Amino acid sequence: MNALYSIMDTLLPFEWLSPLFMKNAFLAVLIAGPMFGLLGTSVVSNRMSFFSDAIGHSALTGIALGVLLGIPDVTVSMVLFSLVFGFSIITVKIKGKASSDTIIGVFSSAAVALGIVLLSSGGNFSKYQKYLVGDILSIRPRELLLLAVCAAVLLAVWVLFYNKMILTSLHCAFAKSRGIRTFFVEQLFAAVTAAIVTVSIRWTGLLVINSMLVLPAAAARMVSRTARQYTAVSSLLSLACAIAGLCFSYYTDSASGAAIVLVNTAAFLCCLAVSIARRNS
Repeated sequence: MNALYSIMDTLLPFEWLSPLFMKNAFLAVLIAGPMFGLLGTSVVSNRMSFFSDAIGHSALTGIALGVLLGIPDVTVSMVLFSLVFGFSIITVKIKGKASSDTIIGVFSSAAVALGIVLLSSGGNFSKYQKYLVGDILSIRPRELLLLAVCAAVLLAVWVLFYNKMILTSLHCAFAKSRGIRTFFVEQLFAAVTAAIVTVSIRWTGLLVINSMLVLPAAAARMVSRTARQYTAVSSLLSLACAIAGLCFSYYTDSASGAAIVLVNTAAFLCCLAVSIARRNS
C-alpha cells in the first residue's frame, strides 16, 4: 500500500488527499463509484429502488442478530440476513398476489422495527448509530479488498446475465418463453444487490445508500440514448460525484456519505434540465 500511496502523492498532490485516511477513502470511491453506478442501472430498470432501500434498512436486524449470536464481525450477519431477506421478498413477490411495493413495504417495516427493538432493548442503540450515517473515512486497506471482490462479482454477473436480467425486467412471460429461468435471474439480482448494499453500509450509511444507487442511474437514464451509453454514463457519473462529494466533505467537515448524495442530487438536476431542454428544442 505504501507504494500506492506514493504514486497518489505524485500524481494527485492535493491537500485533501494528504491524510492517510483520505487516501483510503479515495481508493474506496474509485471502486464503489462505478460499482454503484453499474448496479444502479439494474435497480432503476427493474423498478426496484424500494427493494434496495428495504435491504439497507434491514441491516439493523442483521446487526442485532450478529450481536445476539456473538458474531465478532456483524458484517457477516448483515450479509447473511440480507440474502435471506432479499430471497424472501422476491419469492413472495413472484408467488403472491400483492403488488411489489406492498410486499417490500411490509418486509421493510417489519425488519426495521425488529432491528430497533432488538438493538434498543439493552439501552445500547447509540452504539450502532454509526451505521445510520456511515463513515467512509474509517475504511482500512483490507476492507478495500472486500469492496474490490464485490465489484468483481458484480462485473462477472453483469457480463454473464445482463441480457437475461433486462429481458426478465421488461417482460417476464416472454423471457420464460425464451427458456430463461426468470426465478433464478430475479433471485440472482436480489442476492447481488443485497450483498453489495449490506457490505457498503458501514461506510456509506443505511440512510443514504439507496440514494447512491438510484440517483446516478436515474440521472444517466434521462440523457442516454442507448443501453450501453446508459451504463457508461451512470458509472462515470457515480464515480465523479463520489470523488467530488468526498472532496466537499473534507473541506466542510461533514459526513462523506451525505455529501456524496448532495453532489449526486445536483448532477440529477443538471441531467433533468438537459432532458427538458432536449424535449423543448
